[in-house]
Amino acid sequence: MTDTGTAPSLLLVDDEPSILSALRRLFRPQGYRIFTAESGAAGLAILEQETIDLVISDMRMPEMDGATFLKAVRQRWPRAMRILLTGYADITSTVSAINEGEIYRYIAKPWDDTEMLTVVREACERQRLESENRRLTALTQAQNDELKTLNASLEQKVAERTAELRQALSFVEQAHGELKKSFMTSVQVFAGLIELRSGPAGKQLAGHGRRVAEHARAVARRLALSDGEAQNIMLAGLLHDIGKIGLPDDLLGKPWNTLSGEQRALVMKHPAIGQNILIGIERFRDAALIVRHHHECYDGSGYPDRLAGLAIPLGARILMVANDYDALQVGTLVQRPLKPAEALDFIAENSGKRYDPGVVEVFVKLIGETLKEGPVELPLRTMHLKPGMTVSRDLMHRDGYLLLAAGSVLKAEIISQLVRMEQVEQHNLTVHIRQEEK
Repeated sequence: MTDTGTAPSLLLVDDEPSILSALRRLFRPQGYRIFTAESGAAGLAILEQETIDLVISDMRMPEMDGATFLKAVRQRWPRAMRILLTGYADITSTVSAINEGEIYRYIAKPWDDTEMLTVVREACERQRLESENRRLTALTQAQNDELKTLNASLEQKVAERTAELRQALSFVEQAHGELKKSFMTSVQVFAGLIELRSGPAGKQLAGHGRRVAEHARAVARRLALSDGEAQNIMLAGLLHDIGKIGLPDDLLGKPWNTLSGEQRALVMKHPAIGQNILIGIERFRDAALIVRHHHECYDGSGYPDRLAGLAIPLGARILMVANDYDALQVGTLVQRPLKPAEALDFIAENSGKRYDPGVVEVFVKLIGETLKEGPVELPLRTMHLKPGMTVSRDLMHRDGYLLLAAGSVLKAEIISQLVRMEQVEQHNLTVHIRQEEK
């Protein structure tokens, strides 16, 4: 017999005891839990006390017929399956029972046992499936509700975490920016120390590395090089003369065309020395290669490796032009310092010989635009300076070293230091400021 906890329960309702006995004998061997009632009222009383899966009711009973009884069952216990037994050929009553009681099946008396068992088994299976479907639907709904709650909570946590990450990223970007700025400042200071090392020529060479770096970077951008490539070219521009740090004092700043053969041999070593100094630092590895080749001429007459044409790294070809343009003006390439327009003519005349024609074309156009526009600036004494003003020219100390680079934005503490320097050294300073920022 099936376990009473899971076996389907049947309620048999008929006013004839013999019919109830026959049905009980038929279903008991099948393992069903069986309840019987001899009237509709008694059947309703049992339904109030027990969980019934299937109700089998006779049609014709005193006081309450089967159609009325099954209608009441449908209204109060809609999940119970309903089967009608009828011994009459009363189609009207049967149709009424089907419509009002929404019965699963009707079976005519006398019934066939096999048919009866089959119908009941199928009805119980359908009732079980509907019950399981309701259970799964309820479970799904509960899980959906839980997922909605979790999703809402997750969205809130994601939003909170995203805000935290954005704030952290902002801090990282700020720290990276400060670190990058500090790095560049250190490189510029070091480049300034190299120029200060240049003995009597230090005053005229002050700011040379920075000017070369700015011109070279501007050309790199005009040639649509990547930010990383432009950055490496700028670093190489700042440090391109680092290899000269070991040269004798009397060679530093001396025009190339006045050097003896022996002196030129010494100077020609500085690009390779500069590479050796920088190559050990990971951040300068690419810039070091540019430093090595920044004196290679396009026609192969340069040094240290006598490379020619496209065999010379593009960064070095750019740096060669920018370096010579400034060297021509400070007097370290030819004996007489040239004016900017004269220096630019020299660059153009040597295109295809000393210089890459493509680089020269871009450089001449770039410098031509600068010379045509000219700086819009205003010379001011330190007493008239205000925080936020931008320096338009390098501010040099009278001993030849750089105090403020062009493009520096003045701060109150910088202005105070300049004022104190004037007072201590008894020497007036003139700072050139972009006029639109007066």
